[in-house]
Order: sequence, then structure tokens, then C-alpha cells
Amino acid sequence: MTTIIDGKQLAKEVNARTKDRVAALTERGVTPGLVVIIVGNDPASAIYVRNKHKKATQLGINSIVRELPATVSQAELIAVVRTYNADPTIHGILVQSPLPVGLDEQAIVATIDPAKDVDGFHPVNVGRLFANLPGKYPVSCTPRGIMTMLDSLHLHLRGKRAVVVGRSRIVGRPMAAMLINADMTVSVAHVYTKKLSELTREADVLVVATGVTHLIKRNDVKPGAVVIDVGMDRDENGKLTGDVDFDGVVDRAGAITPVPGGVGPMTIATLMQQTVDLCEWSEQLGND
Repeated sequence: MTTIIDGKQLAKEVNARTKDRVAALTERGVTPGLVVIIVGNDPASAIYVRNKHKKATQLGINSIVRELPATVSQAELIAVVRTYNADPTIHGILVQSPLPVGLDEQAIVATIDPAKDVDGFHPVNVGRLFANLPGKYPVSCTPRGIMTMLDSLHLHLRGKRAVVVGRSRIVGRPMAAMLINADMTVSVAHVYTKKLSELTREADVLVVATGVTHLIKRNDVKPGAVVIDVGMDRDENGKLTGDVDFDGVVDRAGAITPVPGGVGPMTIATLMQQTVDLCEWSEQLGND
């Protein structure tokens, strides 16, 4: 019997713990603060930012959305980021991507104080993750949310084989690092990988994040594998679907995430969780 990993339910549980932590901090006179900086008027970005703001507010986090015009200069955007770096009431800073043409996203991310880098994209934090350094630092939210999902299955990951299909700095690369840090044997593939199916069929845990609709089909999956679909695609009928052919794979996998209702809710829940982490760490308070 295949386990359908319910990201919505798991996100509710994570959010409930986060709300309790926010309440405990507020009682001590500290309210976690999150600022999301959005540049221009990209419709998809506006939806993402609105969802983040709504969730943060529900959990008691002080949420600020800073809207800037598409004409903002690199220097002006950096100045805004530095303002929030210096603001002790702000614990997490996120610059919504994509940025308009002409702005250097990497330079903007590198301007964020690593201790307020709620997305986990700053080179310092990426380096800490890949080096598996001890200590408290933020990491990319989607992979961290996926690790929470794997933990919920009570899997023994050590020594098992993982394949990550996708190599983005947002998901694929940090996901591979987290799985390596969990003592798995990890391969990273992508849409240009030759004989991809031969590789994916070896995976005990298969994470797919390519943006290619139904790239992974039934015969690409090892029987009993855990399949994590990060894709958010539209099929020919405009229906939201993933990188994995869910209907074809569902009875072959041991566990699988649906789209929608899988990884997506966990990403936002993890962003909120990590905002509170950054607040606790900055205040040198305990973390659950």
C-alpha cells in the first residue's frame, strides 16, 4: 500500500508548533520579524508574496512586504536590504525572485546579513551546508521541508541510495547536500543526463525538481521507492501537475508526494519555521 505524503497536513503540524513558539517569544517581549522585498509586478511573485504574508500574519509573525518599482537601481535595492540588516526588529529578509532584468540577484542575496538570510541562499550559509558545519544557520526552505517529510516517514536513510533530478541552487544542489549529510549515497542528475532512467531506478529516495511535466514515469522508479515531486507544472489542459506521472507511479512507489498538496505547503511552513529559528538564534533563546 503506497503512502501518500500529505504535505498540507504536515504543514499544519509544523505551523502549529511555529505559532506556539511565536507566542512564547512574544510573551518574552520579542516578536519574530520577516520582510519580503518584491521588485516590479510579476504576477506569480505577487501571489507567492501574498501567501507568505498571509501565513506569517496568521502565525503572529511581524510581516512586512516592501514593494519596489521595476525601475529601482542596484544601489537603491542594496540600500534597502542594508536598512533591514540593521533593523533589530527584523530577523528574516527575503528578496523575491525573479528580479527584473538589469539587477544582479546574486549580489543582492550576498548583501543580506547571513544571520537574517531566511531563504538560506547566502554563499556563507550555502558553504556551511555543503561543509556540514555544526552550529545554527538557515538553509534552503524547500529541501529542508522535504527532509521534514522524510523524517515523518521514519525512514532509515543511512547508507541508502538517493537520486536528485535537478541542479538548481534553490532545490537540487542544497537537497543533495542535505541527503549527503544524512549519510545517504547521492547522485545528482538533470534533464541532460544520459540514460536517466537507469539512474533513477536505483534510487531508494527520488527527488525530482526540473519543471518538466511528467519527466519521471512508472518505469523510471524503483519499486517501493520514496518519490518526492517538487514540480509545479501545467499539463495540456492547464491542470496543475508535477514532474512525476503520479497516476502511473503511485502504485509502484512506497511513498509519494502529490501535486498540489505535497512539497508546496511545506516550503512556506518551513520559511515560517526558519524565521522563528533566526529570531531565537539572534536572541540566543532555545529552539525546539
